[in-house]
Amino acid sequence: MAKSITEVLGIKYPIVQGAMAWISDAKLVAAVSNAGGAGVIATGGRSTEWTAAEIGKARELTDKPFGVNVMLMAPNKDEIVDVICREKPAFVTLGAGNPVPFFEKFKNAGVKVVPVVPNVKLAKRVEAAGADAAVVEGMEAGGHIGVLTTMALMTEVIPEVELPLIMAGGFADGRGLAAALLMGAAGVQMGTRFLVAEECSVHPNMKQKLLEAVDTDTIVTGLSIGGAVRGLKNKFSQDFVALEFSGKATKEELIKRATGTNKLAAVDGDVENGMMQAGQSLLPLRKIEPVRDIVESIVKEARETLEKAASIKL
Repeated sequence: MAKSITEVLGIKYPIVQGAMAWISDAKLVAAVSNAGGAGVIATGGRSTEWTAAEIGKARELTDKPFGVNVMLMAPNKDEIVDVICREKPAFVTLGAGNPVPFFEKFKNAGVKVVPVVPNVKLAKRVEAAGADAAVVEGMEAGGHIGVLTTMALMTEVIPEVELPLIMAGGFADGRGLAAALLMGAAGVQMGTRFLVAEECSVHPNMKQKLLEAVDTDTIVTGLSIGGAVRGLKNKFSQDFVALEFSGKATKEELIKRATGTNKLAAVDGDVENGMMQAGQSLLPLRKIEPVRDIVESIVKEARETLEKAASIKL
């Protein structure tokens, strides 16, 4: 079995906080790292100045390892990479593009590389290129998604590589963490679960919608144009899907309609006209509480689940 992500990243618990654009800032990241997990700053849509400042703030708030995410579709990705190499956080996660060309630069800077992959082929590719670990994300996740479920990915990817794999997509409690570990994962990544943390800066309007949501309340937009994004059902997302499959809008028109809607919900609090990106596991989001309480409850439940599993007879 591959190393636990606790060994790879030098953290206490095998829990990585997903990088959520416009949301994952120094305050949330430091809280997750201080609680024993690994926080990750999200740079999507952000400037180099903001990125450098947040890394500095995170260092003031925690002496524990944390990471920074690079969204490889961003027009300023090269400049963001330069900032990360200069500031040297413990690790970097990379998604929405080909991460391999950046490996050497990060490794030369002493930054561990953890790309996000959606299938076996890419997991093998980043392993061969020297990745330190990888996030394997299923379609249950919030935000940009692939086409395979997390269970299918665990079944198929984990046996095929020796690389430590952090499973993502639909993890929100200790039972999920235990299941991933039993299947051979090195850890899990959780994003949506931390949206209702006290330290999370997402707008209170969106937090309330998440607390009110039921299990069937997510929807996937952009499926027909090669840019599938999962979020909560609201006026924007349902109108978008109706237009998307009506045949009355071009791909360019749909992209223009969606641009800026993530920030509109997460930062401005417009939960009707903004895209509230969130994953499918919504029912564990029952109250707003400190990150430390969230992490400790997940770990406690995982331990109890693993103890029960040890007593199962086949």
